[in-house]
Amino acid sequence: MSVYIAPQQDTIFVLDQLVELDKLAAQYALDDVSLELAEVIVQEAGKLATDVLSPLNTAGDKHGTALVDKQVQQSPGYKEAYQQYVDNGWATLTGPTEFGGQGLPNVLGTAINELWHSANMAFALCPMLSQGAVEALTAHGSPELQELYLHKLISGEWTGTMNLTEPNAGSDLAAIACKAKPEGDHYRIRGQKIYITWGDHQMTSNIVHLVLARLPDAPAGVKGISLFVVPKYLLSDEGEPTELNDARCISLEHKLGIHASPTCTMSFGDNDGAIGYLIGEPNKGLSYMFTMMNHARQSVGLQGLSISERAYQQARQFAKDRTQGTTKDGQKIAIIDYPDVRRMLMAMKSGCEAMRALSLCAAADIDKHHHGDLDAKARVEFYTPIVKGWMTELSQELTSLNIQIHGGMGFVEETGAAQHFRDARILTIYEGTTGIQALDLVGRKTLNDDANALKQLLNEVSNTVSQLSTSTDTTLNQITPRLNRALQKATAVKDWLLAQGKADRQMAANVSVDYLMMMGYLCGGWLMAKSALRAVELSGQNNLNNEANTYSEDFLTAKQGTSHFYAEYYLPRVHQHADTVLSGLSSTFSLDTDQL
Repeated sequence: MSVYIAPQQDTIFVLDQLVELDKLAAQYALDDVSLELAEVIVQEAGKLATDVLSPLNTAGDKHGTALVDKQVQQSPGYKEAYQQYVDNGWATLTGPTEFGGQGLPNVLGTAINELWHSANMAFALCPMLSQGAVEALTAHGSPELQELYLHKLISGEWTGTMNLTEPNAGSDLAAIACKAKPEGDHYRIRGQKIYITWGDHQMTSNIVHLVLARLPDAPAGVKGISLFVVPKYLLSDEGEPTELNDARCISLEHKLGIHASPTCTMSFGDNDGAIGYLIGEPNKGLSYMFTMMNHARQSVGLQGLSISERAYQQARQFAKDRTQGTTKDGQKIAIIDYPDVRRMLMAMKSGCEAMRALSLCAAADIDKHHHGDLDAKARVEFYTPIVKGWMTELSQELTSLNIQIHGGMGFVEETGAAQHFRDARILTIYEGTTGIQALDLVGRKTLNDDANALKQLLNEVSNTVSQLSTSTDTTLNQITPRLNRALQKATAVKDWLLAQGKADRQMAANVSVDYLMMMGYLCGGWLMAKSALRAVELSGQNNLNNEANTYSEDFLTAKQGTSHFYAEYYLPRVHQHADTVLSGLSSTFSLDTDQL
């Protein structure tokens, strides 16, 4: 099995050259935040990821969770690993300081979360959802609920979950039937939720469920949904877990992948009714839950990068070790020297670098929004479906390439390549399918916005093209016209959507996924082009001052190479998806139901 190593240098490069972390920290008076701190944090997190979490990944796949005596038993070793994660303070990284968190920016948390998900995605799903619960309670919870639950959630002493989906209400949350009956200072919750990630386990002394349910007098549809805190164990007057609440896991799903992450069917109120506490105002639960959902959507997009990076590292090592054929003088040839294998490795490496750039830049915009930047708010909303949709779709391709590089051995479970492919397959589905993300992007984030956020983004791409155009560097001269042609295609799509999409929403829906994918490849190409530009500039500085090199010349040369490859290999996909959008895909409904 391959050993996972944190991609520290590329992470720091993006934080430094694209995010401009030191500048961001100065702008928002984040006195303790710096690139130097980020380097230390990434290095230390990498140790836990490599030494503790990664070795459990294969074992967790083979020996998943089990429901024993009405309780979920986590995979062997996971409880001890989680305790190390908590003891080392990783759970507190981005939590608000007033509740025991370290208050570090979201972009640093995102950089570290990449490492957890690469090392062991099934494990990392647990703290990921806890972070979402913290976001929701911080934004919408009463001071009393915050005091009771945030300290323990942020410390990692308790974990959190998100309970939306029901057997008859998948993505259609308007159909939610779970009931909440008022009773004094609390509510009795009755109903069933499905697909609840880490809905039960024995790693912590309590689990805090955030549950969508309807009050007796609630209006129909999404306007009648409220949000409740439903703890696994009720709390004493001192805030400590006491008796078991009427909320339990009644079954576990048998899944294609992420076997060590328990996916629970949760039953609330089989007996007296589960006791819950209202978050915020009645009937505003869905808007509150979107705080948690949007956090989760960017996190799932990050998982697309993480699992792709893990697959890339495995493929690279295999390609170095595997020999096939000999030279004329009888020397064995490593398959990494074959053009097709090299093509696939470059596709994986450049794809991962583009996704890392996008995920960290999007995370930094969340920090800017939290500090009152209204332009950043619009960018966050525009980026979220792209991060979630494009990055998870690309992960399907990249984890599949890992299997292809392994050849027949990739189809054999013992090599571990198949696990990454299986684990990645859920990413385009949960937290809103690619189709849902695409409808959000084309509808609320583009047409309803008169494409203002899109126009701003295209302007920034245009500025980068202008900067590239002044360079005499050979590599940049190869990238520039490709990025410019992709920009022109995207601009044509913008004009078409405003002219045709507004008038025909069905047609806009037909092409929404292609629009999302087009924007993903364009954003990736734009950020890779900026990376190449910075790498060329830094390389020149290295030549002038060899004592002040932050990045090795080898790294800077490699960054130019992957950026060039991305422009040649991935940017043409902008044209493909754009042409599909411009067709309107009027043939989508050319067959009636019986003809399909």
